[in-house]
Amino acid sequence: MQRPAIVFIHGVRSSSALWEPQLEAVRAEGYEAVAVDLPGHGSRRDERFTLEGALDVVDAAVASVGGGTGPVVVAGLSLGGYVTLEYAARRPARLVGAVASACTCDPHGKPVLLYRDAAHHVARTLTSVRAHLPVLPRRPRASAVGRAAGLPVTAAAAEHAGGPVRLDGATAFRPGWDVVTDMLGQLAGRSAVESASKIDVPLWFVNGKRDHMRLEEKKYLAAAPHARLVVIPGAGHDVSSEAPDEYTAVLLGALADLEAGRARTPAQAPAPAGSHQRTHHQGPSVAVPDASVV
Repeated sequence: MQRPAIVFIHGVRSSSALWEPQLEAVRAEGYEAVAVDLPGHGSRRDERFTLEGALDVVDAAVASVGGGTGPVVVAGLSLGGYVTLEYAARRPARLVGAVASACTCDPHGKPVLLYRDAAHHVARTLTSVRAHLPVLPRRPRASAVGRAAGLPVTAAAAEHAGGPVRLDGATAFRPGWDVVTDMLGQLAGRSAVESASKIDVPLWFVNGKRDHMRLEEKKYLAAAPHARLVVIPGAGHDVSSEAPDEYTAVLLGALADLEAGRARTPAQAPAPAGSHQRTHHQGPSVAVPDASVV
């Protein structure tokens, strides 16, 4: 297989800056790679988030790499993971693999609607409170995004607070809670498990062991029995920034497997009867110490 290009998709209230460590690593290995800003985030902060808008952003990024014709892998975290699953389910011709992280809990039904309403209430309350409070100095504290991007602590603190930061000559902003309500409203009526069941390219789920979004891993593996699940010890929801070296090793292993023809396709999936059992098989080409691979 021709060497694929990679498109990275960040999570909610984050930006393309999340992926700086992975962009540097895969480019050093000779891969072409880009990271997008979803609507409502980063350079697109003035846009409202919609799932269709997010898919259009990914589509444009895919069109921009690989000479417009080469193979592409999409990799997303959290919200970006759900966008990855939806994008892959639509079977774009150039897609040869997908890596979805921190998204094995179906955002479907009444609980999501309730959480959306709660987030909307938080957003309105914070806006009202801030309007009546004096501006006080904050203790500098780096967020996960700031740490992952290698920002100095003062800039990272500004990014955490929702203010502007300079990042390689570009201005990035941390979105407010209103983008969370938009996101939840878009996902509430959809089933990511159903999307996963429609994916016919090699698929990897990568989760931190401490991630609360691991709740339905078995359900996702049953829907997409050709998928591989890699669980990275010591990491939580933000697995790519909490364990950047381990996450990058899994990603590079997945890319190597695709190039060498080792990646598992739906035709090579195990029988449904065994899809719930944790059986170990050939994992990523780059080993991750203590990681469990299914």
